[in-house]
Amino acid sequence: MTFPAELSYTEDHEWIRIEADGTAVVGITEFAQNELGDIIFIDVATVGQSLAKGDVFGAVEAVKTVSDLFLPIEGEILELNPAIEKSPELLNSDPYGEGWIIRLKPADASQQDGLLTADAYAELVGA
Repeated sequence: MTFPAELSYTEDHEWIRIEADGTAVVGITEFAQNELGDIIFIDVATVGQSLAKGDVFGAVEAVKTVSDLFLPIEGEILELNPAIEKSPELLNSDPYGEGWIIRLKPADASQQDGLLTADAYAELVGA
């Protein structure tokens, strides 16, 4: 399993990447998609909605289970990935690329406390 070093991770198996423009992109990790199995549907909060760190921002439905998605940092949802609405299997095939879930405007760019490095996340999941 791979966990790109440029991303930060949560204990709930989401990743986050802060972009050059200050926005943040969020998705699920390779470990998460592997545990879920074949993803068949995704339901995500509405664009424009502001949520606190740790709030549920959606759910992923797989053949064998449904799993909530937790926001890694406080912010406002700016965009839902239109590609995964049509092809939720992108969460399985490309979780760090085309399978991103939301783009958000962080309430505070310095709120990275509590997020894990790639090495710390790999240790958490035993990879």
